[in-house]
Amino acid sequence: MLGVGVDRLLEASREGRAIAAFSTYNLELTQAICRGAEACGVPVILQAGASAFRYAGRDALAAVAMDAARRAEVEVGVHLDHSRDLAEVSWCLQHGYTSVMFDGSALSFGDNVTSTRRAADVAHEAGAWIEGELCGIAGDEDVSDPLAVTGRMTDPDQVVEFVAATGVDALAVSVGNVHGIPERVVDLDMARLRALKAVSPVPLVLHGASGLSDDVLDAAVRCGVAKLNINSELREAFLTSLTAGLATGPAQVGYGIEAVFGPARAAVEQIVTRKIKLCAGERSHP
Repeated sequence: MLGVGVDRLLEASREGRAIAAFSTYNLELTQAICRGAEACGVPVILQAGASAFRYAGRDALAAVAMDAARRAEVEVGVHLDHSRDLAEVSWCLQHGYTSVMFDGSALSFGDNVTSTRRAADVAHEAGAWIEGELCGIAGDEDVSDPLAVTGRMTDPDQVVEFVAATGVDALAVSVGNVHGIPERVVDLDMARLRALKAVSPVPLVLHGASGLSDDVLDAAVRCGVAKLNINSELREAFLTSLTAGLATGPAQVGYGIEAVFGPARAAVEQIVTRKIKLCAGERSHP
């Protein structure tokens, strides 16, 4: 069923849990995310984001995501991730997206506020909620960069002003997290995260959760993260399985697409269920 409202984020924040949000690029990833959510019986956010449109096409990927969300046996929100284009935000909302993220982090504070405010007005008029970003997050959400290093961190002193001025319903923060799966150990600034939680009137979002240990993610959720974004680990699982299947040779699998894509989809579903359980405070092991 379509929809994960901001009330779900607020509820998770109050209860020390998080809603897992997974990025998708194609049919198989979309199905794996929804199946994992159904297996766990909890709401999930399906992120058919701006950069993924370059691969599948906006119309096609949005249609796949919306259809899968409507057919799911649990609540599935469809979310536009990292958009910097107000026209794109409007298009996704017109086509049923339940939430959007406007990323003005590359702008000055004032310009970020102005642009995000416009996007928030459009989102709220459509009955959707919006995520903003204060201070950019290092790395690329679509291509894992093993050399990515921590950039600037979100200043707690700016949070109240930013949220009040923009009207966002959730806030993506930078506390040492990076997009992708870096080679080096990433240490999140938990003290800063707690300080952000203490002053923020809206739920916090952690991007770049792939590659972080269960202990670190569990601590981040307990420190106030209410939405946890996972991308690279899904792509890694999918491509690793797909590569292994193709290595056997087409003749060995009877030229069956499902013989290689099926196991790859199942590998992603395993990651999805693990992360969902972690967000709910359940520790599991692969």
